[in-house]
Amino acid sequence: MVKKYEDPTWWGEFRMISRIRCFIAIDIDDPVLVENITRLQNDILSVQSTGIKMVEPQNIHLTIRFLGEIPLSTVKNVEKILNDISYSKFYMTLEGVGAFPSIYNPRVIWIGVSEGREKLKELHSMLEPRIRKLGILPDHKSFEPHVTIARVKSRRRGEIVTMLKKVERLYIGRMIVDCIRLKRSTLTPRGPIYDTLFEKKFT
Repeated sequence: MVKKYEDPTWWGEFRMISRIRCFIAIDIDDPVLVENITRLQNDILSVQSTGIKMVEPQNIHLTIRFLGEIPLSTVKNVEKILNDISYSKFYMTLEGVGAFPSIYNPRVIWIGVSEGREKLKELHSMLEPRIRKLGILPDHKSFEPHVTIARVKSRRRGEIVTMLKKVERLYIGRMIVDCIRLKRSTLTPRGPIYDTLFEKKFT
């Protein structure tokens, strides 16, 4: 992966931009996990191929904190917050499939976290008060670690519900979390494009 945040010319492209849409995340870029998630997505599409939008393999991630559209100065402050934290590597297991608002009314399909769940919550709790001090509003929902893999737009969801009930306990895989990233989200008609602005390595 090209780490654009390491390029000294990276911030030059933002000179004419007043606000940037950002979030803090853990990328799911382990090839085995991505392959397993893609296989699950294809299985869902096999029962209903219309009215559902899959998250592209290169965009699969676990959001720690959505920041919204923030000024460039705030982006740099968030970068400093991430750079100053001290956290150790840990294992994360992706396991179980569910949906928001419920499995019987799926609008967002996600994969859950078993091992590493408490470490993710601890990381979120560590960052949250520092983020709020920058004037960024708190999330209106409590933090529940999950990886979004699809969004359902169709009202005909019966076949998807049946499929989801079959994979409620599906094991996706295990990965080591050794960094956290500040991401930029650029919205396009074809879907969002994510770029890494900054990466903080864990010890």
